[in-house]
Amino acid sequence: MAQFILLGLSEELELQPIIFGLFLSMFLITVFGNLLIILATISDSHLHTPMYFFLSNLSFVDICFISTTIPKMLVNIQTQSKAISYGGCITQMHFYILLVELENLILTVMSYDRFIAICDPLHYTVIMSPILCGLMVLLSWIMSALNSLVQSLLVLRLYFCTVLEIPHFFCDLKEVLRLACSDIVLNNAVMYFAVGLFGAVPLAGICYSYSRIVSSICRISSAEGKYKAFSTCASHLSVASLFYFTGLGLYLSSTATHNSHSSAIASVMYIVVTPMLNPFIYSLRNKDIKRALRRFFGVAAMKGPFVLGLRKCW
Repeated sequence: MAQFILLGLSEELELQPIIFGLFLSMFLITVFGNLLIILATISDSHLHTPMYFFLSNLSFVDICFISTTIPKMLVNIQTQSKAISYGGCITQMHFYILLVELENLILTVMSYDRFIAICDPLHYTVIMSPILCGLMVLLSWIMSALNSLVQSLLVLRLYFCTVLEIPHFFCDLKEVLRLACSDIVLNNAVMYFAVGLFGAVPLAGICYSYSRIVSSICRISSAEGKYKAFSTCASHLSVASLFYFTGLGLYLSSTATHNSHSSAIASVMYIVVTPMLNPFIYSLRNKDIKRALRRFFGVAAMKGPFVLGLRKCW
């Protein structure tokens, strides 16, 4: 066995240029938008706080997340080839699992950060120390990497049938397991255990954090104080809701109905649309990010004429 065949979103040739242009645009917007968030948080000293540290990590994960699947899809459309090597498929699947779980855990850590900021603001700087923030991100990376490594190693032991067509635009774990001729009971057990551990547990943590946040906000007497407290977590709540609702839609579309086309469409919302919207949600609803972006572009605009002036002097 040398390669799998990715059938993609559509087999109609006249739709391929439209799909290529659409996904290339969304890929560039996602990379550029999340890169701006990272540059803004690094360049502005006012954003060197736990909240924006986690946000920059989330933006980095989003860039890697969409870069795991979309470039290969674009190359296949451009070369009119649907093949992906066996090693490439396993590698793509490994990083897809890694980054999905990592984004899930980082969103959970961000909800804990907002919980401490609103429910215990006097001890926020002591509790959310740089060491603790770094350890939480490092632990998220380690847990996600171990999970994806175990899942990938379990796939490597399988034998596959002669039909190696994946009705998807990337190597999804469920679709790959359906092609296996050997026993996949252990694979399914580990996969569903990981879904419960890295899906249900973080979601329960986020729900608990926001239940405490809502109860704390309700105890604030002034309407202005309530609005100010809620605005500090509105962006994260929007991003977390988008992530989990699209993830739930993907899960239901792949289990309730066995229609691979509907599952692929749901994957587009989960893999492409969510990382693309995240920087817009944070930049449009966050005054600090907008201020940092204006400063960043202002410094870049000032440096341009300054460098040109130096060249003319020389």
